[in-house]
Amino acid sequence: MNALGAHAAWLHPRLAAQVIRPRRDGRAEIALRVEGLGDPRQVLRLDERLHALPGVARVAIDVRAKRARIVWNPERLALPQLLDAFAAAGCSARPLRREHVDDARSAEANDALKRLLVAGMCAMQVMTYAFVMYIGVVDFVDFTTRGLFRWLSLLTTAPVVAYSAQPFLLRAWRELRTRRAGVNLTVSLAVLLTFGASVWSTVRGHGEVYFDSVSMFVFLLLAARHVELSARHASGSLGEAAQDATPLLAERRRADGGLESVPALELLPGDRVRIAEGGTVPADGVLESDAVEVDEALLSGESRPCQRQRGERLVAGSVLLGSPAELRVEHSGEDTAVARLGRLAGRARQGRGADDPADREAARFVLRVLVLTVLTALAWLWLDRARAFDAAVAVLVVACPCAFALTRPAALTRALAVLADRGVLVTEPRALEALARVDYALFDKTGTLATPWLDADAIEPLRERLQPADALRLAAALARESTHPLALALAAAWPDATPPAHGLKVTATAGIEAVVDGRALRLGRPDFALAPSGRSAPASAAGTLMLADAEGPLAAFHASEAPRDGAAATLQALCADGVSTVLASGDTRARTATIAGALGITRWAGRQSPADKLALLEAARAQGHVTLAVGDGSNDAPALAAADVSAALASGTDLAQAHADLLLARGRLEGLWQARCIARQLAHVVRQGRRWSLGYNLLAVPFAAAGLVPPWLAAIGMSVSSLVVVLNGLRVGRAGPGLRA
Repeated sequence: MNALGAHAAWLHPRLAAQVIRPRRDGRAEIALRVEGLGDPRQVLRLDERLHALPGVARVAIDVRAKRARIVWNPERLALPQLLDAFAAAGCSARPLRREHVDDARSAEANDALKRLLVAGMCAMQVMTYAFVMYIGVVDFVDFTTRGLFRWLSLLTTAPVVAYSAQPFLLRAWRELRTRRAGVNLTVSLAVLLTFGASVWSTVRGHGEVYFDSVSMFVFLLLAARHVELSARHASGSLGEAAQDATPLLAERRRADGGLESVPALELLPGDRVRIAEGGTVPADGVLESDAVEVDEALLSGESRPCQRQRGERLVAGSVLLGSPAELRVEHSGEDTAVARLGRLAGRARQGRGADDPADREAARFVLRVLVLTVLTALAWLWLDRARAFDAAVAVLVVACPCAFALTRPAALTRALAVLADRGVLVTEPRALEALARVDYALFDKTGTLATPWLDADAIEPLRERLQPADALRLAAALARESTHPLALALAAAWPDATPPAHGLKVTATAGIEAVVDGRALRLGRPDFALAPSGRSAPASAAGTLMLADAEGPLAAFHASEAPRDGAAATLQALCADGVSTVLASGDTRARTATIAGALGITRWAGRQSPADKLALLEAARAQGHVTLAVGDGSNDAPALAAADVSAALASGTDLAQAHADLLLARGRLEGLWQARCIARQLAHVVRQGRRWSLGYNLLAVPFAAAGLVPPWLAAIGMSVSSLVVVLNGLRVGRAGPGLRA
C-alpha cells in the first residue's frame, strides 16, 4: 500500500500531532469519523480489513456515533496507509482531534466501579461476621470466637477504608484546605474515627466495634454516587465541540498558482485558500471569487443558506454550497470566530456562581453533627472519662449523614431517568435544582422557537402542466427520507401517502436523489438538483429547495418560518408560573417581531450578537434573577454557558450542545416545562429526605449520647433510614400537572 497516496498530507508532523495520541506502551491511538457504516456486513468487512493490517492492535467501531478508535504501531503502519485502508473498504474516514481519545471519562467510571465492587464484597462479608457477634446478644458466644470474628471483620474492612473510601477522604482534605465544611468531612470523620475506635476495641479485646456500619455506610454512599456518575456520563455523551467542525487540512495556493495541502493551523493572514464544492471553510477570511452560497448553521443554527458576495467575509466551519471558491485568510486556528466563541462560552461558564445551596445546607448539617459529637464527649468527660470516647463515636455513627447524603443522589437518579424517558437529557445534574427557581428565561428564535414551514402557495411549478400538489407529492416522497429541517417542513406539508422511493442516496449538505414513479428525481440545492440536466437555476429559485429530473427543474419550494409546535404552550406555562420570557435573535427585527407577536412575547430584540445576548443575561443576573437560556446555534453558546440553567435542542450545533445543561432530544419544547415540574418535585423530595434525616437524628442521638445504642442497632437504624430516603426518591416523576408524556 503506497503511503504517498490521497492521504499523504497526514505525514506532516504538525498535522499528525493534532490527531494522534501517543501511548505509554509505544503504540499510538486515533479517533476517526467514519462514513458508510449503515450495513452490518460492511462494518464486519471493515473490522476484518483493519485487523489484517500490520501493527494494528485494537479496533473499536461505534456504528451509532459513526466513530472508530484504532490502536496501532506507527512504526509499522503510517497514518496515510491506515486511512487508505478505510477508503479501500468503502468507508471514508476523517481523523478527529486527539482530545477525542481522552480516556478521562471512562477512567473515572472504571475507578468508581472498582471501588464500589470492593466495598460491596467486603460489606457483605463483614455483615456475615457481624451476624455471628450479634448472636451473642441473645445467645452466648464464647470470647475466643467473638475475638476471631472481630479480627476477621477488621481485616475485611481495612480495604474499604484504605481504598473504597479514598474519594471521600481526598474531598474532605480539600474541604479542610478551603475551609468549607461539607458532607465529605463528616463522612470521613465518621469512617476514620469509627474504624479507629473499632480497631482499638479489637486490639484490647473489649468495647464496641462498628466494622459492619463502616463498610455498609461506604458501600451505600459509593452506590449512590456511582449511579449518579453513570447517569451523568450517559447524558453527557453529546458529540464533539464546534471547533472540530473546522477542517484540519487546507488547500493553499502557492506563488506559482499551484495547490498544496497544508495543516489549517499553518495558514497565515494573506494566504489564498481554495475551497472545493461542499467543502468546509478552514479559516476566517475574505471571499475573492464570485458570489457563493454557504451554510452557516454552525454559528447561527439557521437552516437556510446565506448568499455571500465577493469581498464579504466567510467564517471557519461554514460549508460551501455550489461552485468552488477562493478565500484570502484573515484569521486561522485559535483566532477564528468559532474558536473565539468557544473561549467566550468557556469564560462565561467559569463565571457562573460556584456556590451551591445543597453544599451550604450540607455544611450546616455537618456543623450540627460535629457540635453534637463534641458536646457528647465533653459531657462524658465530666461524668465518666472511660465512656467519653465510645459515646462520642456512637453519636458520630448514629448522626452520620447517611440518609442526608443519599437523599439527593437517590432522587436525582430517579429524576434523570424520568427525564431521559421524556426526551430530556441532563448533562449537568446540579442544574435541576436551579431550574426549579428560574424566574427569567432568554430564548433564541431560529431553530428554537421557530422552525421552517411550507405553505401551499409557496410552491412554484417550473414545468408546464405540473400542478403544485403533484410536485409536492413527489418531493415529499424524497423529503421523508431526510431529517434536515427544510425536508421535514416539506414532508409535513403533504399528510397523505407518497409513492415509494427506490435507490435512495443522500449527499451531505446537498440533497437527496432516488427513483420515484419510474423516473430519477433530485431534491435539494438548485445546483445539486440540476446537475444531471446541466441546466441553470432560475433567479427566483435562489435559496430554495428544488425538485428536478434528468430534463431540468420541476418545482421550487419557498420555505418560511412558523412557531415550533408546543412553543406557545411552553411559553404560556412558564409565564403563568412567574417566569419572565425574553426573545433575543440574531435575525432581522422584522422577522423577530413576527415570531414574538405570534407567540405573545412582549420583550424581544433583533440583530443580537453573542455578546449582546450575554449582556442581557448578565444584567438579569445582576438584578437577582435566576436565569434560563434556550438556544440551538453556536452564537447562543456564550449565553448558554453564562445562564444558571441552559437548554439546547438536539438539532442544535455541537458548541451549543456542549454548553447546555439540558438537551431536548426530541426537539419538543414541552420537555422544558416537564423538566421544570420534575425539578420542583426533586427539590420537594430532597427537602423531605433531609427533614427525615434531621428527625431521625433528633430521635436517635440522645440515646446514642446516653450510651444506649449498641452496634447492631446502629446498623439497623442506618439501613432503615437509608431505605426510607431511597424509596421516597422513587416518587419523583409521578403523574402530576405538566408531567404527562
